[in-house]
Amino acid sequence: MFDLTGKVALITGGNGGIGLGMARGLAHAGARIVIAARNIEKSQAAVREIQALGVQALALPVDVTDSDSVEAMVTAAAEQCGRIDILVNNAGMSIRNPVQDLLPEQWRQVLETNLTGAFLCSRSVHPHMKRAGGGKVIHIGSMLSIFGAAYAPAYGASKGGIVALTKSMAVAWAKDRIQVNAILPGWIDTDLTRQARRHVPELHDRVLDRTPAGRWGEIDDLAGIAVFLSAPASDFVTGAAIPVDGGYSALG
Repeated sequence: MFDLTGKVALITGGNGGIGLGMARGLAHAGARIVIAARNIEKSQAAVREIQALGVQALALPVDVTDSDSVEAMVTAAAEQCGRIDILVNNAGMSIRNPVQDLLPEQWRQVLETNLTGAFLCSRSVHPHMKRAGGGKVIHIGSMLSIFGAAYAPAYGASKGGIVALTKSMAVAWAKDRIQVNAILPGWIDTDLTRQARRHVPELHDRVLDRTPAGRWGEIDDLAGIAVFLSAPASDFVTGAAIPVDGGYSALG
């Protein structure tokens, strides 16, 4: 039920953070991994790490905000691997400013990367999955898909949009046997959240105080849910938005 041998997983932004944690999990389950990101040197380092686990992996450059770049990346992945079974829309960014200080170009940059990028990548892989008789799409949302944050209105809007996009795609693509779900990571120790802690010094203790598990998450905490949502075990799960947060959201 959890064996991904012979499957090809395409992970945007998979060269670090939770993307790399999910890539490692999918590799352990037997999937061939395609890392798609802007920083090709960082992607090559991630590929070497994945290959050391005994599976095939390759890196491809992509700008997820550019439809031509996305199409070229997906075409290359399909040609080099023969198929695309799993798409993880993980590429993301944040600009921390309250609404009154957020510039229109900053708003557009965050929405284009986090939300439009997921749309473009999903649209591009759809014909490959449909032709293969099914597939799995995993979007990466956030706790800010549920809660508000004064310092991250653009990020929160993009991640709220991810949940709505997930539900729409799940309904539209069910007939093609493509399951579409979202993961909502809690506070995970990554470069992105370390920047947030520098910006909001009290954030570290606030997260620990609220998280029943009593710790920040690690990137490998995302591996299991990524495997589940990519595997036959989740064939009747679609349109879901699943928190992985140590109980943070359970407190309401």
